[in-house]
Amino acid sequence: MIPQPRVALFCETFHEINGVALTARQLVSFAKRHERPMLAVLSGPKLQQFEEGSVQRLEIPRGWASFGIEHDLRYDLFLCRHLSRVRRALLDFHPDLIHVTSPGEFGQLGAWLAHTLRIPLVASWHTNLHQFAGRRLKKLLSFLPEKISERAREIAERAALAAALRFYKIARVTLAPNEEQVRWLNETTQRPSFFMPRGVDCAQFHPGRRTLHDGILRLGYVGRVTPEKGVSLLVDLERALLSAGHHNFSILVVGEGSEREWLQRNLKHAIFPGILRGDQLAEAYADMDLFVFPSRTDTYGNVIQEAAASGVSSVVTSEGGPQHLVINGVTGMIAKDDSQFIANAVELAFDRKRLQRMGEAAQEKVASASWDAAFEMTYAAYRHSQLPAVKSSPIEPNPKRAPAISSYPPCT
Repeated sequence: MIPQPRVALFCETFHEINGVALTARQLVSFAKRHERPMLAVLSGPKLQQFEEGSVQRLEIPRGWASFGIEHDLRYDLFLCRHLSRVRRALLDFHPDLIHVTSPGEFGQLGAWLAHTLRIPLVASWHTNLHQFAGRRLKKLLSFLPEKISERAREIAERAALAAALRFYKIARVTLAPNEEQVRWLNETTQRPSFFMPRGVDCAQFHPGRRTLHDGILRLGYVGRVTPEKGVSLLVDLERALLSAGHHNFSILVVGEGSEREWLQRNLKHAIFPGILRGDQLAEAYADMDLFVFPSRTDTYGNVIQEAAASGVSSVVTSEGGPQHLVINGVTGMIAKDDSQFIANAVELAFDRKRLQRMGEAAQEKVASASWDAAFEMTYAAYRHSQLPAVKSSPIEPNPKRAPAISSYPPCT
C-alpha cells in the first residue's frame, strides 16, 4: 500500500460560513475519517492545539492588529508573532507538503515556512480576490461618475490579480475548482494545476426536508449579501415579477453582508432570516421552488449543489463557477446577462411543472457528488507535488501588459 502524504493545511477561515471554510472543514473531516495524517493550522477563537484521530489541529486567534474584511472574518497584520509555535508544530509533524488555501495571512505564513523548511507547497485558488476588491471599491466610490468608479475598479482588479499571481507562482502545484480555471492557472503560473471539485451532503440536503406547502412561489438566495455577489439584481427581479402580474411569491435571502439593509429597504416580498446552519438551512433550501444566484465572481458554488440536492433548480450567470454546475434548460438556466437572468427567472416562475422537473433533474445530477470522491482527487494532486520539481519559466506580472478584464480567471 502506498503511504498517504502527510499534509499540513493552512487555512484562514474554518469556523465561518463561506465556501472556503466549508471545504476546509470537509477536508479535515475526510482526513480524520480515513485516518490520513494531517496538521491543520487554522484560525480559531483561542490558541489551542489538540488531536482528533489522525488529525492534529493548531488553532490561532487573531489579535488586536486585525481588521474586518467580512462580517465574520478578519485579517491579522501580525500573525507572524506565532511563527515559532507553528514552526515547532511543523517540525514535530514532519509534513510531506504544505497546502495553503489563499494568499491571506495564514497562507503567507504557510508559504514562508514551506520555503524556509524546503517543503513542497500546494496552493488552492478558491476566491477571485481581485474581483472582490474591484467591485467593493466601485461600490465605495459610487458617489463618483460611473466612468471614474469603473476605471478605479479596473485598476484595483489588475493590481490585486498581479499580487495574487506572484503568490501562486511560488507553489509547486496549484488547485482550482473548475476545469476552465485549471487551464487558466496552468498557463498563467506555468505550474501543474489540478481540478479540486467539492461535494455535497445529500443526506443533509434533501427534498424531504420541505415544510411549506401553501402554494406561495419561493425564490431563494444563500450566500454573502455583498456587492460582488450581485444581490442588487434581486430588486430588479422582484419588480419584473410584479410587472408580469405575479404577486404570490416570496424571496428568501439567507446570509449577512453590507447589502442587507439596502435590500430590506427595496424589497417588498423578501424575508431575511440571517445566517442559517444545519437543519434550518436544509429546510430553507427544500422550501424553495427556484434558487437564484446572480454572482459573477464565484469560482465554484457550493450553494448551487446544496440547492440541487434539495430538489431545487437554479438560475445562474454565464460567468464564474456556478455555470459549470448547471445543465442549461435541464437542471437550471444559465443567463448571459442581467436581463436574461431576470427573464429566465420570471419564465420559470410561471411554470411550476417545469420547475419540478428541473429540480428532480438537478437532484439526480448531484447524487454522486460526494466529498470523499472530491478529496481523493485532491490527494492525487498532493502526491504529484512530491515528485521532483519540473523546471519552468514563470511569467512575471507586467503592469504595462496587464491582462484584459475578459482574460481574468473565469470564476471567483
